Amino acid sequence: MVLEATMICIDNSEWMRNGDYAPSRFQAQADAVNLICGAKTQSNPENTVGILTMAGKGVRVLVTPTSDLGKILACMHGLEIGGEMNLASGIQVAQLALKHRQNKKQQQRIIVFCGSPIKHEKKLIEMIGRKLKKNSVALDIINFGEQDDGKIEKLEALLAAVNNNDTSHIVHVPTGSSALSDVLINTPIFTGDGEGGSGFAAAAAAAAAGGLSGFDFGVDPNLDPELALALRVSMEEERARQEAAAKKATEEAAKQEKGEGQPSGTQDAMMTERANVATSEVDNKANDLMDDENALLQQALAMSMDDPDSGHETRDTDMSDAAADDPELALALQLSVQDGTKDSSSQSDLSKLLADQSFVSSILASLPGVDPNDPSVKNLLDSIQSQTEVRASNLSSQQKNEEKEPKEDEK
Repeated sequence: MVLEATMICIDNSEWMRNGDYAPSRFQAQADAVNLICGAKTQSNPENTVGILTMAGKGVRVLVTPTSDLGKILACMHGLEIGGEMNLASGIQVAQLALKHRQNKKQQQRIIVFCGSPIKHEKKLIEMIGRKLKKNSVALDIINFGEQDDGKIEKLEALLAAVNNNDTSHIVHVPTGSSALSDVLINTPIFTGDGEGGSGFAAAAAAAAAGGLSGFDFGVDPNLDPELALALRVSMEEERARQEAAAKKATEEAAKQEKGEGQPSGTQDAMMTERANVATSEVDNKANDLMDDENALLQQALAMSMDDPDSGHETRDTDMSDAAADDPELALALQLSVQDGTKDSSSQSDLSKLLADQSFVSSILASLPGVDPNDPSVKNLLDSIQSQTEVRASNLSSQQKNEEKEPKEDEK
């Protein structure tokens, strides 16, 4: 790879407004300048590129030779178009800029875009060419726009004066070409001095023209192997992801086809079987409830139809059996019987006291506000006495009956 310091001379005269090159002469020239700058900086990391303009109020250096491609491309925006091109001054200022380059080992090269007529004399141009050759400065000329005989003759004379070992070149771009880059792509200006040139230049030009670069992903692996490897790995991952997604979609479609292919009769049979099972469960629960209700109803009817005496005897028999099994229960029954006897005796004593009229009268006389001789009080006492007599007679008859029963059992 050649180590170079390059100055590019841009033609920004009034002739650049013409539209014979799409979209205009100036825009086509700017695209070609951008591609050349990229090719130079990518071919060798130590290459530098500078840009100047040759028309307007005078020659103006936009950027001195630098390897910062962003700085180079930024200076192309907002350029003014006007005036006439001063080719001689532009080449001389470019030579001075290359003379003050930082790395003296870099070879010097000037690239001139000439898109307007040349008003300098042929002798002046030849003199400038000989001076460039003396200082070992190579010159590349890009002739576009008007192709009159005087312009072509002067540029050819300039090339002949500066050329040394075929290091300088000239390219004539005919009017009506689609883009300058399409014509320059295979010229030594892009490819270098017969050393194979820069693959980046060819790739960039082809990309700008909408063509193919011939490399995978549009990147030359010889120039940027890391980028080419990253792009290849990314492409392989994306291909694997797409294959996995397609396989998954195929499996899901097959499952759906199998589900839709089942006969409707099988589904109906399954639904009928489930309905029968649910109905049988409901019937079983209803039958269980009916059985429980019938059992309770029968028990209630049996209890209502039982004889009270027989029920009493049954209860006594159950109590006696329970008492025989549990002595504590027998003791509790005995105490309850004694309490009943005491209650009956206390009732008999009370009836005797109420029968004693003098005792009742003394009690009533002791009460405040009660007159024993009152007819209503006497009637009340008579009724109480009659009731006590009836109760006493009932108790006596009950006791006689109880005394007779054990005697009959003894017989």
